[in-house]
Amino acid sequence: MELASSESNSEDSEYDSEREEMFSNSHDDPLDLSNEDSDSDWEPGTKPGKHPTPSPTKPRRQKQQRSSSAASSPASSDLDMELTSSETDSEDSEYDSETEEMFANGHDNILDRSNEDSGSDWEPDTQPDKHPAPSPADPLTTPSGLVDSTSSTPTAGRSRSHAARGARGRGRRGRTPRASGSRPAPHTADQQWHTVDDPDVLPDPLVFMPVRPPGPQQGTRVACSPLQFFKLFFTEAALKTLLANTNANGAKQQEGKKGAWRDITINDMFSFLAMVIYMGLLRCSALVDYWRGSRLYSLPFPSSVISRNKFFTICRALHLSDLKADEENNAKKGTPGHDRLGKIKPLYEDIVKACKSHFQPSQHISIDERTIASKARLSLKQHVRNKQGYKLFVLADSNCGYTWNVFVRQGKSSGSGKGPGYESVMSLMDFTCLGTGYHLYVDNFYTSSQLFKDLLKKGIGACGTIHANRVGFPHNFPRGTPRGTIQWIRNGKVLFVKWMDTQEVIVCSTIHKAFNGDAVRRRVKTAGKWVQTDVPIPVAVKDYNQHMGEVYRSDALTGYYNVIHKTKKWYRTFFFHFVDIAVVNAHILYQQCYRDPAMTQKEFRQALVEELADLGSESQSLASKKKFPFPSDQTASHKLRYFAEGLDVPRRAATTTGRRNCVLCHRKTPVGCVSCNVPLCFVVQRDCFNIWHRQNGL
Repeated sequence: MELASSESNSEDSEYDSEREEMFSNSHDDPLDLSNEDSDSDWEPGTKPGKHPTPSPTKPRRQKQQRSSSAASSPASSDLDMELTSSETDSEDSEYDSETEEMFANGHDNILDRSNEDSGSDWEPDTQPDKHPAPSPADPLTTPSGLVDSTSSTPTAGRSRSHAARGARGRGRRGRTPRASGSRPAPHTADQQWHTVDDPDVLPDPLVFMPVRPPGPQQGTRVACSPLQFFKLFFTEAALKTLLANTNANGAKQQEGKKGAWRDITINDMFSFLAMVIYMGLLRCSALVDYWRGSRLYSLPFPSSVISRNKFFTICRALHLSDLKADEENNAKKGTPGHDRLGKIKPLYEDIVKACKSHFQPSQHISIDERTIASKARLSLKQHVRNKQGYKLFVLADSNCGYTWNVFVRQGKSSGSGKGPGYESVMSLMDFTCLGTGYHLYVDNFYTSSQLFKDLLKKGIGACGTIHANRVGFPHNFPRGTPRGTIQWIRNGKVLFVKWMDTQEVIVCSTIHKAFNGDAVRRRVKTAGKWVQTDVPIPVAVKDYNQHMGEVYRSDALTGYYNVIHKTKKWYRTFFFHFVDIAVVNAHILYQQCYRDPAMTQKEFRQALVEELADLGSESQSLASKKKFPFPSDQTASHKLRYFAEGLDVPRRAATTTGRRNCVLCHRKTPVGCVSCNVPLCFVVQRDCFNIWHRQNGL
């Protein structure tokens, strides 16, 4: 009862601190300090619920003996008040640590330190399981009705704000330990960063078991010409669907206007595709320039393939999806059932299906993003590497750059909580069509240990760069670290390698070991001179540079002669990119089937344009009028004439008057062609007259 009452009376104490109160009560400061973490003063030999008697033969328990003897004395209420206040006032101690305070008070740092994790005062030779500490939450089990001081109200001489401030600590030195439910430390005894001198174990190799034989499939090898390889992707069924949707959209646009819509035919579509691919080979600033009849834009091929009006008519009416399906999809806007890619879905699915069916990737594959440049104001548009446009994720073969799968990013996550990189990889990796044993290479946008572990469960190894700000990575290499410095750590089957080149490179892999003795040639400055030297390189970095470059090559192949031009409709931009994918993949299949790497992509496109033009309909375009019409008998009509002929000039000045710059050599000449009306040199050293006419077929 006295101990319980002392707790309530402690709030009205007249003393400002524990030391002042103990000094006025003639208590010894080091010996009479209370134990902060105990609920009651008991010894291993006592029974719960009874106070132990002091034992003079054990000097180690001097603190516990004085506390128990003071509790049984008449002044136990005053002493208990001091014991209660000492716990909270310890936060404002003048010492920087508990060890320093115990040393100043004459206590032993090991023998007299209280156990912070236990609810009672126990010693090393005791057995806590036999004498459990009473629970402070249940007052019925507390010996003699004692109440834990940590659950009481703020002690005497301190306000509630003062107590709360003491509980928060005293800066960095007074911080409380991290809670048990918080994130653990990044390093453990089994996870330490190693160097190249520490051996590493090569993971068990994955057995490569593709669903089909790698390379072009048996049905693909039937094709023999560029046009036949192109038709593997733009099949007759895909062209018929495209033709039907385009005619329906053209008829809808023509409603209410003068004249009826004339349906385009399959031959017109071939002519249109031939002209689209031709525009990727020969660039003009505007589309109408291909049909200009002026001297600068006199191109005979476009007018012979398709007329200008028909080409622009097909461009305006081009539509990839069914109009009724578009109306139904538009009615679902704002709901989960709305398909944002509905207007490209038919051709998009046909192209992806064809890419998968005609080729099986080799063991090394890679994934990277690709951007279709566009300035349209659409939510699908992304900003990637200072480029704005539509973002695509592409899975390509690392040996030849064949585009095997394409995934269009819609700008939103599926809600799995694993990030867009994880979702994109899992969407591109069609495990039923690929098989097992593949080695996947990705960049730091996709790399994560969770992704690599999930891929490994499905029999797919992975390797990729990773951001340096991951938890557990060491600090950056200090300035002046030599090239070739390697650090690595292995977390189960996942390896992290850090390598110093011109800058830090960090790679994560499940298929490599840390270092196998490989080296790479680098220019290193030694004694003020640049010399070639061998620098150690991790095998994961070496394989990443080798196999990841092909997906960049695939992106470059589609950009060399891309057919994309400005358009107001976003789905037409995707149509032009699908044409590029079909042409590039057809060229790769042609090289794989006929082992003819000599045919470049430009030559392949030229041959394809000519074959498509031959299949197209006959052009109704009229011949353009030339600004300088030539007579039918051109060889007999080209004559020389002096520009000063017929002018009243002195005889001595007749050879220099009216001179102009020659159109071929740009030197001064007094003569020119009468029929062509162009100045041309006609002297012994410069026969520009005949040379110019031969070059122009005149």
